[in-house]
Amino acid sequence: MTKKYEPIDSQKSPRFGGIKTFMRLPYIKTEEGIDFAIIGVPFDTGGSFAVGTRFGPEAVRSMSSLLRPYNPGLKVDIFNYCSGIDYGDIDVNPGYIEESYQLIEEQLEPLLRNRVVPILIGGDHSVSLPHLRAVAKQYGKISLIHFDSHGDTWDSYFGKKYNHGTVFRRAAEEGIVDPQRSIQIGMRGSLYSPKDIQDGEDLGYQVITTDKLKNLTPDNLREIIDNRVGNGPIFLSFDIDFLDPVYAPGTGTPEIGGFTTYEALQFIRALKGLNFVGFDLVEVLPDRDPTRVTSLAAANIAYEFISLVAWKKSTRGDIEIPQFSI
Repeated sequence: MTKKYEPIDSQKSPRFGGIKTFMRLPYIKTEEGIDFAIIGVPFDTGGSFAVGTRFGPEAVRSMSSLLRPYNPGLKVDIFNYCSGIDYGDIDVNPGYIEESYQLIEEQLEPLLRNRVVPILIGGDHSVSLPHLRAVAKQYGKISLIHFDSHGDTWDSYFGKKYNHGTVFRRAAEEGIVDPQRSIQIGMRGSLYSPKDIQDGEDLGYQVITTDKLKNLTPDNLREIIDNRVGNGPIFLSFDIDFLDPVYAPGTGTPEIGGFTTYEALQFIRALKGLNFVGFDLVEVLPDRDPTRVTSLAAANIAYEFISLVAWKKSTRGDIEIPQFSI
């Protein structure tokens, strides 16, 4: 690695100043000399209720200026081990979901070819499908760890196959995710029928509902995940509505009875050492977030993703994962 990218020093330049990149990282379009890239996907055509998550990346970046380089939870100084950038936003086509999927895939491929870990900030959850497609082209069929209050495994919604409620059925059907090595965590709330949960299990996903998760410690969850996902390439998708609306009111389809921000951080930190090849954080809706607490939570969750990359490099270095094509 010839050049190292890291945030502006906030002890020399005030955090309320400057251009609002994620964590005040340099905004640059490069695939060289970096371990991770923050990428905004301002797209909400796949949403089914409240819209406006297209403004999520902007809001999350704004609150990320509060983040600092040392993560005390994981005891890692991120930029001692990692180089990262804000890659800017993917140019999508508002209102045209399949065309936007193609654009997302195309713009991620150069990063993935260079073994960069993409960290996407949405946008609604429909953006996970092209992200998964791009990752699978590089790494083959991947394991999924999915935090969400909804399973997103419907066959269709309003007669349409592509939206934020069908993502992980499509991913299984297309063979880009291996449901037998994947897990969905945090499902809760009222349902149209028991089939809403059963659909994920029928596809092969292990499903841990909120009722089950409330009885597990982070270490318990890690043990379950280890037994499930194995040591291959892993993708982590986090819908902000995993959190209770008290902690994340700014989202399109909130569900009560969820988790605190502290609990979410502990669950994510328990995943240290896994072979993550991609992350996304979705469904932040700034218009319903007047105090910006949702955007702050989202920024911190994305920060934990970066910290997982750094922690792994600090302890074991890069682990080679075989490349495949599908």
